Amino acid sequence: MTATRSRRSVPDRARRRAVRALATELGVPYSVAARLLSGPATRRFPVGDDEHRAWMFAAREHRSYLCRVSDARQAGDLTLGRAAHLTRRFPPLRTAAGNFYLGDGRETALAMLYAVAGHETPALLPGPDELAWAAELGEESAVDIACAALDRAARLLLDQESWRLWPRIETALDAGESSADPRVRDAARLLNRELRSTSLRGSLAGARQILDALLVEPYDGLPPGARTRNGIVTGARWSSDGPPVDYDTLTPA
Repeated sequence: MTATRSRRSVPDRARRRAVRALATELGVPYSVAARLLSGPATRRFPVGDDEHRAWMFAAREHRSYLCRVSDARQAGDLTLGRAAHLTRRFPPLRTAAGNFYLGDGRETALAMLYAVAGHETPALLPGPDELAWAAELGEESAVDIACAALDRAARLLLDQESWRLWPRIETALDAGESSADPRVRDAARLLNRELRSTSLRGSLAGARQILDALLVEPYDGLPPGARTRNGIVTGARWSSDGPPVDYDTLTPA
C-alpha cells in the first residue's frame, strides 16, 4: 500500500517542481504558475467549430504521466523532435472567418528555423542535461522554459522578408552537415533535401502562428484564432524579450 501511494505521488512531485521552475523563470507567484500549467487547453487555444481540434486538445488533457514524459522528451529533441512536437501540439484550426496553423510543410519550416537560430546563436541552445531534467517532469511547459530563448529567436526570424531568410537557412544547414555531432549532421542532411525538393513558402504563416501560440502561453496572451473586440487574432508582435507588444487582427466579413 505504501509503495503504491509512493508511485502515485511521483507525478505530483514532478508537477510541483515544474510549477516552481516556471514561477522562478517568469517571476510570478506559485499560484499563477500553477494556473498556467493546469488551465484547460481549450481555454487557452481556440477551437471554434472544429470538432477534431477540440477532440485533440481534450485527449491531451487526459494523457498518462508516461505519455506526458514521452511528449516532453520529444519537445526537447532539437531540432526535428521539437518541430514535430509543436506541429502536433498546435493542430490546424479551420473557421468560417479564416484558417490558422496550416501548411503541409510547417514542421519542416519550424525545424529549419530552429537550425538557423541554433547555428547563429549557439549560446541560446539549452544543455542536454537541462532538457533531460525538464522532460522527466512530464510537463512540456518545463521544456518550453528551457527552450524559451531559442523559440523566440526562431520566431523573430520570420519578421524579415522571406528572401532574406532562405540564404540564412542554407548557410545553417550547410554548416550542420559538417558538424561533428551525428544527430545535427543527419538532421541537416534531411532538411537540406527538403529545402531543395519542397516549396515551404506557403507554410511560413502556419509556422509563425505555431510559434506565436507557444510564446504567448506563459503570458496568458492571445493565440492566433482567438476572438477579441478588435477582431480575430492572426499573429503576435514581439520584442527581444517579454510579452507580446501587439497583435495583428482580422475583422470578419
